[in-house]
Amino acid sequence: MRAQQVTGPEVFHGEGPVWHPGWGGLRFVDMLAGDVMTLRADGGLDRKHVGSVAAVVRPRVDGGAVIGVERGFALEAPDGTVTALPELWSTTDVRMNEGGCDPDGRFYCGSMAYDQTEGAAKLYRLDPDGSTSVVLEGVTVSNGLEWSPDGTLAYYDDTPTGEIAVFDHDHERGLTNRRTFAALPDGGRPDGLTVDAEGGVWAAAYGSGLVYGFSPDGRLVQRVEVGAANTTACTFGGESLDRLFITTSRENADLDADPQAGSLFVADVGVRGRPVRPFAG
Repeated sequence: MRAQQVTGPEVFHGEGPVWHPGWGGLRFVDMLAGDVMTLRADGGLDRKHVGSVAAVVRPRVDGGAVIGVERGFALEAPDGTVTALPELWSTTDVRMNEGGCDPDGRFYCGSMAYDQTEGAAKLYRLDPDGSTSVVLEGVTVSNGLEWSPDGTLAYYDDTPTGEIAVFDHDHERGLTNRRTFAALPDGGRPDGLTVDAEGGVWAAAYGSGLVYGFSPDGRLVQRVEVGAANTTACTFGGESLDRLFITTSRENADLDADPQAGSLFVADVGVRGRPVRPFAG
């Protein structure tokens, strides 16, 4: 299956797509530009600058959004005003990278060192009351994170491992019993991921120009070819949540050989997604 191009190469490092009817459809980030992107009905893109880095964006229950920024979190109010929360660290060698919300409305966002130093990153959690905690330590490139439809499992990518991990999840204990869900074929590097309504897992393979679809038991069942090598993340969207939107990046790309890097793509993969879980704060 081959994805279709939606936009031109309009972002440098597209990441973290998410569909939410409350804000009119699809948003994603141009991460290293610090911009949140909104896909308009006419196919154009609107930009909103939120900081030096915009790592990931999710809706809030009462409107607005929660955003992972360079060294922590920010909250967008329903009127669009963005307020940064206190920074979680002060050094400049590490930044936030990717995340998502659990079934209880808690927002997780993981980090990475700019030079991808092994073990230098962490996975953080922002609770609705504004408190923060460290969920995982010793991570290298904290990437895609999403929960199963019933909320009892969480799927997670630390990109250099080449694997999608799965955790057991409940409200009190959080993420426990980490194990391998699936390894990407051919040494693939898992980036952002999403979970469909049937419990299948879809993961972008950075540098491969592919998105892989896995069954709930970890079998590879589908490959989606994307017209840009640096596939970064994917999400289900559209009114029926039956279209898989895929972001891509121009970072480190050979633009002569890969002129559509930085474009947004979409594929019809025969399954539907789930509504996004919003942040409860």
